[in-house]
Amino acid sequence: MSRIHKLLIANRGEIAVRIARSAKEMGITTVAVYSEADARAPHVQVADEAYLIGPAPSAQSYLQIDRILAVAKESGADAIHPGYGFLSENAQFAERVKEAGLRFVGPSAEAIRVMGDKLSAKQAVEAFGVPLVPGTAYAIESVEKAIEEARRIGFPVMVKASAGGGGKGMRIVHDADGFVEAFTMAVSEAEKSFGNGAVFIEKYVQKPRHIEIQILADQHGHCVYLHERECSIQRRHQKVIEEAPSVVLTPAQRQAMGEAAVKAAQSCHYEGAGTVEFIYDASGEFYFLEMNTRLQVEHPVTECITGLDLVREQLRIAAGEPLGYEQSEIPLLGHALELRVYAEDVKNGFAPDIGALKVYRRPQGPGIRVDDGLEEGMEISIYYDPMIAKLVVHAPNRQAAIERMLRAIQDYIIIGVETTLPFGQFVLGHEAFISGDFDTHFVQDHFLPELLHEGQEAGIAAALAQFRQQQVQPVLSGSVGSISAWRRR
Repeated sequence: MSRIHKLLIANRGEIAVRIARSAKEMGITTVAVYSEADARAPHVQVADEAYLIGPAPSAQSYLQIDRILAVAKESGADAIHPGYGFLSENAQFAERVKEAGLRFVGPSAEAIRVMGDKLSAKQAVEAFGVPLVPGTAYAIESVEKAIEEARRIGFPVMVKASAGGGGKGMRIVHDADGFVEAFTMAVSEAEKSFGNGAVFIEKYVQKPRHIEIQILADQHGHCVYLHERECSIQRRHQKVIEEAPSVVLTPAQRQAMGEAAVKAAQSCHYEGAGTVEFIYDASGEFYFLEMNTRLQVEHPVTECITGLDLVREQLRIAAGEPLGYEQSEIPLLGHALELRVYAEDVKNGFAPDIGALKVYRRPQGPGIRVDDGLEEGMEISIYYDPMIAKLVVHAPNRQAAIERMLRAIQDYIIIGVETTLPFGQFVLGHEAFISGDFDTHFVQDHFLPELLHEGQEAGIAAALAQFRQQQVQPVLSGSVGSISAWRRR
């Protein structure tokens, strides 16, 4: 294949900005698409061209395959990068892109399809010797059969939707008495959320940690792993804080998990950047969970510890270039942390908080990176994910990274909405996190809203008061900013 000349970015927000920057560094012309709600968004401004594709709801804009392909044709794009979310793991979209004569910056439709279903993914990787959690490798339709399998596996068990994600269609069952209700609820939720009520049963892993391996695979049969990311600090089964490397893995375990991830990629003839997720238990055993066939939200921590630009690597692979490096050449440099800064009210069960960014000041300094797609004065839209930014730090070791992140959180000033910044400050100051003795139950085991230190709130309140006095009036009386006169449709 020849190099990519013009790239359509089928996404919005911080990831669209992130992709555009790497593409521009490679001399690739960028095309943004936007909804009516995003007309003034940064991802529109950083692109060379921008095209309106529909109203604010994603179902009428960012999920419109026909409209996105029409823009690709109109703009003369020769490749499409899906980012993450929206259409990034939609096999039909990948097929349609290829049928249109364009390059899809990601794996094949077949790989997406295999790994998009947990049952087919388990069957694929099992044939390559990747360890699996004890359980069923097929959908269970009757509750009677499900109870029989649960007893065979041994309680506690997990009822999981085959097409699930984000904790939906998933129930933990500790004994037979509560099984029927949990099974019925999981099936119902799976049908409503994914249009697929298929569920299976797995052994519930005690004190589980969520550890994932980033892989890169080219079109020439080469595949490498880029070490691991620890993603165990979660709320509602969704990640909030990620770090690389994990504090618990030995070099031997890292190698074993990395090699298992490569086998998982090989099981579906994977190409591009992907992430293989594992459950890691208290005994040091690990089991395949799923494979995400796209770029991950938390990819910046891997970039920090390896020095690789993963978007650049994706584009190189899509253009047919070989990786050009071996596993032994992948460095592991220092330690990185990422905090997802959501517009959420931590004291109210992490409920989304909608409003305007009246004051928005990013932290600065060595080893600090902020990936965001909003500017001061902009609204947090009700139509999209409430993530404001990803706050990333990199330092020579874990202790220094924690200290740097705590300083960055203190310097990050957001007025107008509640955020997860105080939660991040709480986690990084907690003994369980500092010692590394934590798992995916950190929130339920350690966090109560009233445990937020008074000093934390006082410090934040003082900083906000200072910025209100010095900055709010000029911000509110001025305009958000004009839009550059680049090509629009």
